Amino acid sequence: MTNKLTVNILLIEDSLGDVELTKEAFATWEIPHILEVVHDGDEAIKFLHKTGKYAHKEAPNFIILDLNLPRKDGIEVLKELLEDVHLNEIPIVILSTSNAEADIQKCYDLGAYSYFVKPVDLDNFYDVIKSIEDLWLHGDKDASEK
Repeated sequence: MTNKLTVNILLIEDSLGDVELTKEAFATWEIPHILEVVHDGDEAIKFLHKTGKYAHKEAPNFIILDLNLPRKDGIEVLKELLEDVHLNEIPIVILSTSNAEADIQKCYDLGAYSYFVKPVDLDNFYDVIKSIEDLWLHGDKDASEK
């Protein structure tokens, strides 16, 4: 990918603190990007189907999805997106506080591209976002193991 490409990212996250951390971490990205944010699963589906206020939004190149969301949880969103022939090609990266093996395995079984556990400290949060950048640029799925 060249630096001329602008990457459209959809962050589906209900925690305002995590949204701000993610925005700060993405500010360190070397590639041009647009980070769109929705705060629950229902809004995510509306965004991706370009309905209502999202009618003119660009489709994301990839999605960062939290699992613990109001109205429609992340697993439901993941299932719905991967069952939709118009949306199932968009890579979905899970960024969740859950480090439960069952959650991780379920996401991979459903078709998540990668899974990252949200770190509790700022430096490690930046490292995770850097790993997501590496994943996007180089297709390094092992980045989630770092």
